[in-house]
Amino acid sequence: MPTIVALVKHVPDTWSTKTLGEDHRINRDVDNVIDEVNEFSVEQALRLRENNPDAGFRVVALTMGPAQADEALRKALAMGADAAVHVVDDQLAGADALSTAWTLNAALTKLAETDPVQIVVAGSQASDSQTGLLAGLLAEYRQLPALTGVKTLNFTGDKLTGTREDARGTWEIETALPALVTVTDKADKPRFPNFKGLMAAKKAEVTEWSVADLGIDAIAPATQVTDSQELPPRTAGEVISGVSAEEAASQIADFLAARNLI
Repeated sequence: MPTIVALVKHVPDTWSTKTLGEDHRINRDVDNVIDEVNEFSVEQALRLRENNPDAGFRVVALTMGPAQADEALRKALAMGADAAVHVVDDQLAGADALSTAWTLNAALTKLAETDPVQIVVAGSQASDSQTGLLAGLLAEYRQLPALTGVKTLNFTGDKLTGTREDARGTWEIETALPALVTVTDKADKPRFPNFKGLMAAKKAEVTEWSVADLGIDAIAPATQVTDSQELPPRTAGEVISGVSAEEAASQIADFLAARNLI
């Protein structure tokens, strides 16, 4: 059965106080939830399945993380995912973008042993790391075209199409399958799981794989944070007032030029 894999991540709640430990890594001893952007990406995966019944898609939620990351998978199941896979192994502690992509690529390969993985859907970037690197790394590992930063996603015939908005305008992009997609929080609002979905998710069996199950060796992080500093308090900025429009424009141009912004 053709599979849509929805990548999800368990992250500190957006509203929690963010602190760093002595190793300069984010302190995760706070309330953790499915990353908000993943609710949007899972929603798009579910809509692809629902809007294309003849394609026979199934949606599998996939995550890599500690035991607590099971909660993110169960949220995806409650929303309507058909199955969930959790890559969990102490050897993966402290993984960076490169080692995470390496491991998830192996998990996708293992999933593809039984059913073809036609679409991989992820959020545009995780709210904890905010690197936005994973999609590009996975696309390179798997040699897949990547539709990144989309707010709409559709499957027509044999093509996947999406709409991307950025500072330069709106773009209509498309690709043949298989493909990888990242979704922003500008996409359609994710559904709220109903009571039946929540109960089913609570009882659902989540498949767990270790590094050994994937047939790979865990690779050490290629990056290490050696120092960290708090951002300085935000200032009010400069306010230009009491001058003509021409003088204001001149002052703004000088301000930007002094900072090499024009």
